[in-house]
Amino acid sequence: MSISSHWTSKIGFILSAAGSAIGLGAIWKFPYTAGTNGGAVFFLLFLVFTVLIGLPVLLAEFFIGRRTQRNAVDAFKALAPKSMWPWIGRMGVAACFILLSFYSVVGGWVLAYVVHAFTGEIAPDTDFKQLFGATISNPAVAIGYQSLFMLLTILVVQNGISQGIEKASRYLMPALFIVFLLLAARSLMLPGAMEGVSFLLKPDFSAVTADTVLTALGQAFFSLSLGVSAMITYAAYLDDKQDLFRSANSIMWLNMLVSLLAGLVIFPAVFALGFQPGEGPGLIFAVLPAVFQKIPFGTVLFAVFMLLVTFATLTSAFAMLETVIAAAIHNNEQRRRRVTWLAGLAILMVGIPSALSFGAMSEFTLFGKTVFDLWDYLITSWIMPIGALTTAVFVAWVLPKSSVLEHMRQGSTLPAKIVVVWYHALRYAAPVAILLVFANTLGWLDWLK
Repeated sequence: MSISSHWTSKIGFILSAAGSAIGLGAIWKFPYTAGTNGGAVFFLLFLVFTVLIGLPVLLAEFFIGRRTQRNAVDAFKALAPKSMWPWIGRMGVAACFILLSFYSVVGGWVLAYVVHAFTGEIAPDTDFKQLFGATISNPAVAIGYQSLFMLLTILVVQNGISQGIEKASRYLMPALFIVFLLLAARSLMLPGAMEGVSFLLKPDFSAVTADTVLTALGQAFFSLSLGVSAMITYAAYLDDKQDLFRSANSIMWLNMLVSLLAGLVIFPAVFALGFQPGEGPGLIFAVLPAVFQKIPFGTVLFAVFMLLVTFATLTSAFAMLETVIAAAIHNNEQRRRRVTWLAGLAILMVGIPSALSFGAMSEFTLFGKTVFDLWDYLITSWIMPIGALTTAVFVAWVLPKSSVLEHMRQGSTLPAKIVVVWYHALRYAAPVAILLVFANTLGWLDWLK
């Protein structure tokens, strides 16, 4: 049975899909990864790899979703019945379930910092590293804010695509861009800010290493929510009139723009106020509050920034939960509300050990990792690369080339040659690049570094 509901507009789909891609990867991970990998040269490589590798795989997921008008599991069943290929969809749905279980923990931290900012706990004399440690290690705080984050996600997704996810994204995404622009403008006005701009936009090619290249390739790959069937699910609600190439291109550049704006908010302020760009994962939670305290109205600006991070984190969570729900209800929208609450609560329960991984369960390890780190490693190092690789192989090697190209031309005004170029990039470049990312995360390329 195909999907009965659809996006109400092209821009609604683009904003929602962009929201799925624009999450902590763009606002949290990109700045600290760029900061520890040479800044501008990393950003340039990230841009190139996103266009050449990320975009083709994104379009492949769009093809599967729109071609079948089905959820991630049923889509593969429709295209390759009585085969093992539907396991790609099942793996993607399971990945979204697990991913959201620990992603909601970080989403809870973000909500906690919004409250910190508005209640006066973010102040010039605050020890921000101590505050961050206390926030993530307190069981009641960690689970409480994780629960609030999941509640917000459930309340939106229970209303479906057009009345829930699309409506929320129509407000959240424009707000994110507008306020980001204002924050970037304020950051650029600081004395010495241009040093941070140069760090982000003026490449020093002598800083290029094999590790920088592979890290940029991995960031490009993960920045578009690839390999977990989320984009297959969203594309299932499209009709044949949507230009998949223009939509994917818009989503890619919106994601790139937010990464750039995040860099322009953070790096000019970091350099102007004497901090170091290579602070690592604690950049937003432990360093950025201190940076904002040196700016007039810094506490308010930091609160606004964390609200933006909340918006971006929630729109990604919508896509993860929708992928699970779509596969569970099989287009029976009458079951949506009940299944959304049941699945959301199950995800919350599974995520509690991850929330406790920095406090009560910090000593509990499996394979040398806490529960949070183990889930993170399993999803980002194994499931996402395998999911994206098998999706690329399925579309470009298993399905008939003529039917794939014919469908991709529907709704598109691009020259036929562009569609063929995409197909060959998906067939050859994307699998090789994904295998390199996979090998790097497993340490098989350490001899290059």
